[in-house]
Amino acid sequence: MKKIMYYSAPWCVPCQSFGPVMDQVSSIIPVVKVNVDYEADTAARANVRSVPTVILVENEQEVRRFTGTRSYDQLIQFING
Repeated sequence: MKKIMYYSAPWCVPCQSFGPVMDQVSSIIPVVKVNVDYEADTAARANVRSVPTVILVENEQEVRRFTGTRSYDQLIQFING
């Protein structure tokens, strides 16, 4: 099963603008939101160095990732490969 791990922070301006896009995508694929301020250990284990970071996970294995923002259509393309 596919899911998205979305690493962000409330103080991150790009995260604030990208949040609504992630909310839209959550109707298509599960999105797990990780606040790096509160879950620093989780972010460190995933080797997240910048926010926002999006990781596509399938069967608990990372498939691919990107850092920064994308449009809704670009995010769908990212999910579909």
